[in-house]
Amino acid sequence: MDDDRVWSFEKSLWQGGADRYRELVDDACLMALPHPPYVLGGAEAIAAVADTPRWDEVAIADGRIARPQEGLIVIAYGVKATRGDETYEAHCTSTYRRLSHEEWRVVQHQQTPRIAVPSQEG
Repeated sequence: MDDDRVWSFEKSLWQGGADRYRELVDDACLMALPHPPYVLGGAEAIAAVADTPRWDEVAIADGRIARPQEGLIVIAYGVKATRGDETYEAHCTSTYRRLSHEEWRVVQHQQTPRIAVPSQEG
């Protein structure tokens, strides 16, 4: 999967509906999210994420892609997502594995909300 397709794939998970999650998130996926129950696996992860409202706008920044071996892609990035008056900013990672030619599934996803750092004025 080329870089543009990786970012398109990831954005589709933020903006797509429940069917998109069921299609692209693996049954063996593990997720660490910033709200209870925090760590989710398999169908529980798919259900939890599929049932959340989708984001209207998603901006990905500082994206990095690693391909540690054939059929495995690891990404890290910052995201700013908005829906209505709500804005969410986080640092994220996802890992994809290839099932067959051009068929990929998410097997890991993690989100750490951005923390405001106090200014160092002194």
